[in-house]
Amino acid sequence: MISKATKRSILRWIHLVVAIPMLGYIYSPFAELPNYAAVTRFVFAPVMILAGYWMYAGAVFAIIGVAVWLGAYQLSGLVAAVLTQVALFIARKIWLVIRARRHSK
Repeated sequence: MISKATKRSILRWIHLVVAIPMLGYIYSPFAELPNYAAVTRFVFAPVMILAGYWMYAGAVFAIIGVAVWLGAYQLSGLVAAVLTQVALFIARKIWLVIRARRHSK
């Protein structure tokens, strides 16, 4: 079994390595953007979200976050995808507060 520290280290490296092509996409010349757009949107961004959320809140939250990101991006675009992530974090916080109150009684 992999220790928690090793798992975090692996996820951290995945997160950082996947960020490199995304930075290349952001800072590449405008004429080259169409070549990298689909791969960045549907591979690198979801993998980075998955690794980041997994480190932050666990595998279940990570899978939900990526599914919500991809669904919202596909249906409504970038602004909707970002707003769904904000809503997901707010919903998680509310859930954690409710759970903490129940356990404290």
